[in-house]
Amino acid sequence: QGQLVESGGGSVQAGGSLRLSCAASGYIDSNYRMGWFRQAPGKEREGVAAIYTGSGSTYYADFVKGRFTASQDAANNTLYLRMTSLKPEDTAMYYCAADSPPYVGGWSKSSEYTYWGQGTQVTVSS
Repeated sequence: QGQLVESGGGSVQAGGSLRLSCAASGYIDSNYRMGWFRQAPGKEREGVAAIYTGSGSTYYADFVKGRFTASQDAANNTLYLRMTSLKPEDTAMYYCAADSPPYVGGWSKSSEYTYWGQGTQVTVSS
């Protein structure tokens, strides 16, 4: 069984930065995609970013492009989401999720992911 453990959330003012970490252990293959999702109260979970660990390719939702950066530390099986220029509307619970190939749906489809972290809260005040 794979396990994902997140850390790095917190409270910041608008314009601030945070870096989320997601440590992967257990089953998870060396070649997988890691998605970052978020869910605000009363809203559906939405895809924020993804990184394909084999190729290093990254994908971003339009609303975070240029502000968020997904990266990986392959040696330590840890994925990161660097968030800058944070806005109050970025406030949400953030989750990392892992999916192994073959990939059927797009990176932002949460139902495609098998393993999920516990979530970490990000709160951005104006």
